[in-house]
Amino acid sequence: QVQLVESGGGLVQAGGSLRISCAASGRTLSDLAMGWFRQAPGKEREFVAAGSRGGGSIYFADSVKGRFTISRDNGKNTGSLQMNSLKLEDTAVYYCAARIAYYRDRYYSLPEDYNYWGQGTQVTVSS
Repeated sequence: QVQLVESGGGLVQAGGSLRISCAASGRTLSDLAMGWFRQAPGKEREFVAAGSRGGGSIYFADSVKGRFTISRDNGKNTGSLQMNSLKLEDTAVYYCAARIAYYRDRYYSLPEDYNYWGQGTQVTVSS
């Protein structure tokens, strides 16, 4: 059983930066494709970013492209979402997700593609 624990997030002014980490246990990170999603109040969960288990294939939503990056540290079994140039509309609860992936270079962008989810962490961007 894979467990994901998120840390980071918080309150930041528009234009600032935040980082969310997602620590995995129960499976080595190199077996896991990871994704990031967010959900704002009254809205459906939306895709933010995804990365293949090999780390070589990465995909971002248009709304965050050029501002957000993802990384993974297999030694620490942790993935991260770095968010720069934050905007008011980035305010949401952010979730990391993971799935055991057979293909090294395939990423997944749908919530139903993932079996395991972090607890969510709040990101609030103020003006």
